[in-house]
Amino acid sequence: MRHTVTYLEMTSPADLVPADPRPDIALTSLADDPALARDVIVRVGGAYHWDSGRWSDDRWAAHLGDPAVHPWLIARGDEPAGVAVHKVHSPAEVEVLTFGLLPEHVGTGIGGHALTLTLRRAWELLPGVARVWLHTSTLDHPNALPNYRKRGLRPYRVEERDKEI
Repeated sequence: MRHTVTYLEMTSPADLVPADPRPDIALTSLADDPALARDVIVRVGGAYHWDSGRWSDDRWAAHLGDPAVHPWLIARGDEPAGVAVHKVHSPAEVEVLTFGLLPEHVGTGIGGHALTLTLRRAWELLPGVARVWLHTSTLDHPNALPNYRKRGLRPYRVEERDKEI
């Protein structure tokens, strides 16, 4: 299947345009719970054909055991609502490797604030972060790209790819 991949970035925390706050939404570390991290990532990505749904146990262990990878649970109260994963790239870049909501939370109005929290955390992961970036695809939820742009991320590259589904 042919799809378009858009890469977006921020080069200053001042670029962030926060969404309206949602006090019921929090970002909590999944560093000590790789099983939950894997479960939520697979559940979020299933509808969008993320490759991680086909990873082996060894690949998951390597991914979540990488000290540069930081998985986070997007929680709505006490309930899992989605996931964000950051990857630190030396010396001063942070990639939002994964961001998404569980199907039952899509369309509930929490995505903007969840992304705001995810981007703030990216800027806080290490001293001197100079760039935060991510990519999205036309296979992702149709609100993904508009949400990224509303939060202040700017496209810097677009490419066409083929993907086996």
